Amino acid sequence: MTSVLARAILHNIGVTAVSLGFAWLGTLADEAMGLPAFAGPWLRGVGGLLLLAGFLLRVWATVWFYRQGMRVIVLEPQAAFLTGGPYRFSRNPLYLGGNVFMFVGAAALLGSITALALTILHLPLMDRMVRREERQLAVRFGPAFTEYARRVRRWI
Repeated sequence: MTSVLARAILHNIGVTAVSLGFAWLGTLADEAMGLPAFAGPWLRGVGGLLLLAGFLLRVWATVWFYRQGMRVIVLEPQAAFLTGGPYRFSRNPLYLGGNVFMFVGAAALLGSITALALTILHLPLMDRMVRREERQLAVRFGPAFTEYARRVRRWI
């Protein structure tokens, strides 16, 4: 295992822990409010598959970041924008894998309606943040980013 891959896996184990922790807190909130768990083997299976797919997508995207000498979590605009690997299919595979697949998957896996509802409610906020980031990239990279954005969907 290369050091880049190892770093990407370790980074995303943390994201997995956060998504599962959030879903677990959701189950506690469900219990406190008297909400029944939505459960079943098929739902747990779908949840597990979404969690795994999100983890793998994030690892793939993180490897691409690290190979460019970039950090995944930064407050300032990136020095480059990526167009290869998972970025050929989605402009935001990190958000898609983590904020959507992993959080929805963890909520389904643990059967928490509260965690699922809160995850869904945060998606418009995430979309707003992504659009702001894309405006920054368009200013920084001009026609190259505009052409990329024309070819590659924001999500999937």
